[in-house]
Amino acid sequence: MDDNKKSEIMDKMTKVCICKGISRSSIKKAIKEGALTVDEVNKITGSGGGSCGGNKCREKILMLINEWEENQ
Repeated sequence: MDDNKKSEIMDKMTKVCICKGISRSSIKKAIKEGALTVDEVNKITGSGGGSCGGNKCREKILMLINEWEENQ
């Protein structure tokens, strides 16, 4: 299995928003489609709307946005 496939599988399995069960792949897809703030990602994916109010996932989402911007 190549590294891209492994990364894809891990992205689908890894939950960024634990409260709502939103995967890293869903967050990355929203970012790729133009969501470049945490609020925009939350609106598209439903992340940040769980019992913690986004306190557990906000930094992870911001990190993914920053990674995307650095690689553009």
